This record gives sequence, C-alpha cells and structure tokens, in this order.
Amino acid sequence: MRLNPHLRGHLLQFDPVSAPELSTGAGVRLVVAALLLEIVRLAAVEWLRPGIPLGVILPGLLAVAVLAIPVMAGIGLVPLGLRPWRDWTTTERSYFLQVIIIANVIFPLVLAPRLEGRAEAPGLAWTLWHVILPYLCFGFYQELVYRGALQTASVRSWGATRGILVVNLLYTFGPLHWSYFAAPPSLSVPMFLAIFVVGLYFGFLYQRSGNLWLPAVFHAIGNAYMIWSVTPVS
Repeated sequence: MRLNPHLRGHLLQFDPVSAPELSTGAGVRLVVAALLLEIVRLAAVEWLRPGIPLGVILPGLLAVAVLAIPVMAGIGLVPLGLRPWRDWTTTERSYFLQVIIIANVIFPLVLAPRLEGRAEAPGLAWTLWHVILPYLCFGFYQELVYRGALQTASVRSWGATRGILVVNLLYTFGPLHWSYFAAPPSLSVPMFLAIFVVGLYFGFLYQRSGNLWLPAVFHAIGNAYMIWSVTPVS
C-alpha cells in the first residue's frame, strides 16, 4: 500500500531519482575536490582566525565549495542533488517543510535553558553574524563536501551501503571532529556516537531522496542551534 505523500518522507520513501552518471575520472575528481576543500578549510580556520571572524570565513568556504566542485569535478550541482524547488516531488517538499517547522520548535524547547538571554546579550546582530550565519553555512558546506562529493563518488565505486558507511566514518572521525579525540571519554564517546548516527541518517536521506538540499538545510539548522547554545554570551 502506498503511503500518503506527506508521511512517506519520514520513512525515507521518496520517488526514485536517477543517480548522476559519473565516469571513473569524475568520481576521482570529486574526491580530490573534497580533499582539497578540507585542506583549505583547515588552513583558513588555523591561519585567518581570530583576525577574520567566522562570519566571513565559513560563508566564504561555502562559496568556494559551490564554485570549486563543478569546476574541478566537471559535474554540476544539480546532478549532485541541488535541484530547484520546481523539480521537487510533493513528498520532498512536504518532508522538508515539516522538518523545518519541527526543528524550529524542538530545538528552542530542548535548548531553552542554554538559549535564554543569548539573543539579547551580546546582541541579536552579533549572534546572527558570529554564530547563526556562519554555522548555517558550515552545515551546508559539510553536506556538500561529504555527502554531495565524497558519498556520490564512493557509492558509485562501492555501492550504497558500503559507500555511505565509509564516508560517514570519515565524516565522524576525520578532520571535522578531530578535536573530540582530545576530550575526556565522558564527552568524546557520546559525541562521536551522536555524530555517527546523525551522519548516517543524512547519508541515507541523501541516497534515498537524491536531494542534497534536505540534509544540507537540516544540518545547517542543527549546527546553528547547537553552536548558539554553547557560545559564551560575553
């Protein structure tokens, strides 16, 4: 029995979407592009901060990724899943809007004790510029690089399950989250577990829907709320 289109997304039941046709060379170029972008990211964060704020660095990195991947890999962003809204199915649109609404209700409720007063001190404009905007962009950057580029290439080479798992292991334990290796186990173990589980969800969501906007926007919203909740107010 076919479920209502407004419910299907919650079970990752999306209409089939043709995977991008990649040559071996294009797959390799996607991997190279992703690796170079991560090197640029690490260098930018290390060398440019604190002189240049994250409100400039992270949106800049996203812009570089959006421009560099099509040029380096020879494949456009639409085949990688950044399809225009008019091409989305009813299930994609409904699931996207439902999750956006749910996330903007659940995160403020769950994080209410941490978020209280943060928009007023040091100020809403400061919060938007230094926290919300950069980490919205950073969540999108991570999905474009790890799911859009690396997962697309790895799934082509190894199949869906193995490709998603390999990329998610790199996403969890690679350079994005290396800092947790220095944290005590009481923090690092639950963080790595949470990152792995959420990353696995994003990986399968992208694979099943063929729509990179879904994990990218969901990741961006989660990033912004989580970082906002732990950013010092002074």
